Amino acid sequence: MPAIPTDAVRVADVAARIGGSVRGDAGRLVSGVASLASATISDLSYFSGNRRGIQPDKTSAGVVLCQSKHQDALPSGAVLILVPNPQSAFVDVLEWLFPRSEPTKCIDPCAHIHPTADLADDVTVGAHVVIGAGCRIASGVRIGPGCILGENISIGSDTELIARVTVMNHCEIGARCVIQPGAVIGSDGFGLINEQGRWRRVPQLGRVVIGDDVDIGANTTIDRGALDDTRIDNGAKLDNLIQVAHNVEIGAHSAIAGCAGLAGSSVVGKYCTLGGGVGLAGHLTLVDGVHITGMSMVTRSIRQPGVYSAGTPLDTNDNWHKNAARFKQLERIAHRVQALETGLNALRKNDEENL
Repeated sequence: MPAIPTDAVRVADVAARIGGSVRGDAGRLVSGVASLASATISDLSYFSGNRRGIQPDKTSAGVVLCQSKHQDALPSGAVLILVPNPQSAFVDVLEWLFPRSEPTKCIDPCAHIHPTADLADDVTVGAHVVIGAGCRIASGVRIGPGCILGENISIGSDTELIARVTVMNHCEIGARCVIQPGAVIGSDGFGLINEQGRWRRVPQLGRVVIGDDVDIGANTTIDRGALDDTRIDNGAKLDNLIQVAHNVEIGAHSAIAGCAGLAGSSVVGKYCTLGGGVGLAGHLTLVDGVHITGMSMVTRSIRQPGVYSAGTPLDTNDNWHKNAARFKQLERIAHRVQALETGLNALRKNDEENL
């Protein structure tokens, strides 16, 4: 269903806002935004290039943001706003037409705040929030309903905890972060030793330290370090349902998609991306600029930037079973090939000696 802003706006005003040039009727009104597939004549959409399932020539959108090289792919009746980066420009339009509502600066009477907690005057605290002793909450922070903050926690300015976020003792969260519902920050890491067949828990004494401008998705868990800290650097973006184990380090501006799992003491460099379902074994390092495609299992450190993949693509069940059976024969086949190569080299050497 298309989203509808408070008031309709002219194409000329949209173009001026994002620095684009108009091809068509600059006076046309935009009263909604939508995808190319669902947009109507009164909606604005964007096209950033051919992608699977997108048919730009079939759209009914009245206004489309696009690059000049793609304008011929769109219907002649659409008004176009030509920009260098349509997707980024579309986000600019969304932020303009649908600004985030500013909450009323207040503390809900149902919240429980320890007397030693230090909150800035304009902090917003929702219903049933618990804030422990020694917490330091900076200006503009918004703490949504049901959040629980332990003791001696620091939260930087303009950070928002949406709802039901749990932050355990001594953790630090930077400025302008957004943490989605159900996230748990600073729970004990999975630190165990085996003594004569029985598991013994190792005390987890480190913290979680999160930089500025970090996003953390719903139900993502970030464990505290065992002795040193678990660290998430500035600008990192974590999707929903990610497990970050103790002593993991995630570099600045890296992005990790949903259901990824990072085992203890793994290090992810700056500007890395991990696709959905990626698994990192513990005690390994990815250098800056490494990109791991979805569902890959990483079992060794990666020392060169680039794109890496693992796993087998989806196939019919019959073909998969045949290939799985062949996988079991790879070791034997490798030995046979090696033996054949050794034999051929011996024959070649013998022929050369007889010439």
